[in-house]
Amino acid sequence: MAAIDCGTNSIRLLVADLDPVTGTLTELDRRMRIVRLGQGVDRTGRLAPEALERTFAACREYAEVIRAHHVPTERVRFVATSASRDAENRDDFVAGVRAALGVEPEVISGDQEAELSFTGATRELGRGHGLSTPYLVVDIGGGSTEFVLGDDSVTAARSVDIGCVRLTERHLLHDGDLTDPPTAPHVAAITADIDAALTEAAGTVPLDLAGTLVGLAGSVTTVAGIALELAAYDSAAIHHSRLSVEQVREITSRLLAATHAERAAIPVMHEGRVDVIGAGALILLRIMERTGAQEVVVSEHDILDGIAWKVAEA
Repeated sequence: MAAIDCGTNSIRLLVADLDPVTGTLTELDRRMRIVRLGQGVDRTGRLAPEALERTFAACREYAEVIRAHHVPTERVRFVATSASRDAENRDDFVAGVRAALGVEPEVISGDQEAELSFTGATRELGRGHGLSTPYLVVDIGGGSTEFVLGDDSVTAARSVDIGCVRLTERHLLHDGDLTDPPTAPHVAAITADIDAALTEAAGTVPLDLAGTLVGLAGSVTTVAGIALELAAYDSAAIHHSRLSVEQVREITSRLLAATHAERAAIPVMHEGRVDVIGAGALILLRIMERTGAQEVVVSEHDILDGIAWKVAEA
């Protein structure tokens, strides 16, 4: 089967063989492209033409990969999240994806996104990892962050409109110019937005009940790669690594004080995250401080894996 997750900042593909009986997922191909689909959406309410074309180009590439693995069309699922939910012209997005891939993209709700992320992140955590439940899974995306609490299944979920791209564009981008590095008032404004969103999320999800905090998506995995001092991005080393709140606080401070060139020089930094990683790290830090979590378990398995399992079990 093939799963595609199209978010605000990136579009990702997983091609896998799954066995629901044994609970095993054999990865055949996993890749990501930074397309910044959500470029300007918070300000204009529309998907920009150049952002759409970047996304459609990635879809055409993924179509070739899917064909090479002989995945039948009925076992391809394309899920679109925050940016496409918010856009007035999402019909243009749907038509372009359909033309490139031959499948209908599903523009899912925040609650659906949360459930898929939870399934992907926690499916294997019960196997000898010694982690306390319930799990609080936080998926820090480009346009939104999902909070999901549960044990074997979801008990509470909430999606809120804070993400690394949205907060960077809202507070640090002015007339096309990025404030770099951000000033103390800029950081305070971003923090205020994060804290307000955490209060909103806590109205639905009891954040203080978490036995284990599990962090997903590129902001979290990038912070993990920095903490591990990796010479290059290494998914296997990052997966299920554990970061202390002190490590996250130190790295966040370093990223917020760094220039574009200094952030770009970090070995694990993807070029598409250079401008938005400070806001993403700050979201993670404020979540840890709000919940009292002393560490976060980092997962490379996320909504993509959740989509895959839903296809396999359909």
